[in-house]
Amino acid sequence: MQLQVARIGKPHGIRGEVTVQVLTDAPEARFVPGAEFHVEPAKFGPLTVSSARWNKDILLLGFEQVADRNRAEEIRGAKLFVETEELDDDGEEGWYEHELVGLEARVGGQVVGKVTALNTMPAQDLLVIEGADGKEILVPFVEEIVPEVNPEDGYVLLTPPPGLFELNSADEGEADGPEGNGAGA
Repeated sequence: MQLQVARIGKPHGIRGEVTVQVLTDAPEARFVPGAEFHVEPAKFGPLTVSSARWNKDILLLGFEQVADRNRAEEIRGAKLFVETEELDDDGEEGWYEHELVGLEARVGGQVVGKVTALNTMPAQDLLVIEGADGKEILVPFVEEIVPEVNPEDGYVLLTPPPGLFELNSADEGEADGPEGNGAGA
């Protein structure tokens, strides 16, 4: 199984280095010289790390296959993947986006939407939920608000505080779904 660990950002300098958006908890272990990544789109890969360094809070990578800024600009936006035999099975942390996308979002017994993405943020991750009305809702992916993730039965259980759906909705909307959420919490 392939697991996305980074997305390539803009070029840095003239020697082919690029910034990367890190999507792994262990960048020091993953991004070392000699590490090879599958790339999406496939026409840009595979890529082999030749150098890795931090510039403040930004990881800069050099690849053996990228010699200059022009080539670095071509691979901008590409996704880097590693091959994994099995996923974390420690139970507490270790949910990957592909395990969450498509799960029903429930408050109590009521389905309030579907998980469409996981935004990995510096402070905390956010579940992106598409509500029944089609609006995007951002939900902090913390145990207090998402106490249960059940991929076998196809759902995540939410216990949002009152007003969370209205506050974190991309657009102010109808109150029928969120009112039910407050009652179920």
